[in-house]
Amino acid sequence: MVTFRDLVSALRKLEIDDSRPVIAHASLSAFGQVHGGAGTLLGALLTVYPALMMPTFTYKTMLTPQEGPPDNALVYGREKDQNAMAEFFYPALPADRLMGVLPEALRRHPRACRSSHPILSFAGINVEPALHAQDISEPLAPIRMLTEMGGWALLLGVDQTVNTSIHYGERLAGRKQFVRWALTLDGVQECPGFPGCSEGFQAIASRLDGIVRKGQVGPAQLIALPLPGLVEAVQVAINEDALALLCARDYCERCTAVRDGRERPKVDIRL
Repeated sequence: MVTFRDLVSALRKLEIDDSRPVIAHASLSAFGQVHGGAGTLLGALLTVYPALMMPTFTYKTMLTPQEGPPDNALVYGREKDQNAMAEFFYPALPADRLMGVLPEALRRHPRACRSSHPILSFAGINVEPALHAQDISEPLAPIRMLTEMGGWALLLGVDQTVNTSIHYGERLAGRKQFVRWALTLDGVQECPGFPGCSEGFQAIASRLDGIVRKGQVGPAQLIALPLPGLVEAVQVAINEDALALLCARDYCERCTAVRDGRERPKVDIRL
């Protein structure tokens, strides 16, 4: 059984400066049995990294309208049944189950704050400037802020396909973004800057050998990446190959839309 002491020891071995903010992604089940469950893992993270952020996305708020902008990786008017089940976004709306149990544990922490994006919110402790930087037009602003602060991305028992920070590198490289819609207490809200598919993100791993730090706790691998280096690696990959990091599924609407619009100008790499 994995204990609090095991987790703290392994996290400290990654040698991340505790003055740097961390965005974490985790699968609790990847650790096998953890004494105390999600609360223990969250406590260990906060012990080692006082400034901690996680995505607390709420896909259940999303709506598909009858019509909208072209080339948006959506079939309009198709999701009437799903629209009928959409939930209103409010600050205490639980994070989607697809995010895992740890982000919800962080959101519920008495010291945590949460950003207000109706689909792509983040929660965290001691990262308020990053959370407040987010608005409806810049959903990835919290990651931008952590990158500018020299922060780190931490993957706990998961791989690059859940690494939200890669989406920020995509945006900087000029990759196509999308528009989605969310149900809010003020009505239906248009949400630009929605990122693409992440199923192909594991391909970036081969470009990260010089910056990655790894550890192990029980059966779970720990992967730590400095955000500036990660974001730069993503930009380089996309500037070298406009189709880099896309998934191979021929039914993926977002990756298909990127392929169809792959002719784009080169973008200078600037952090």
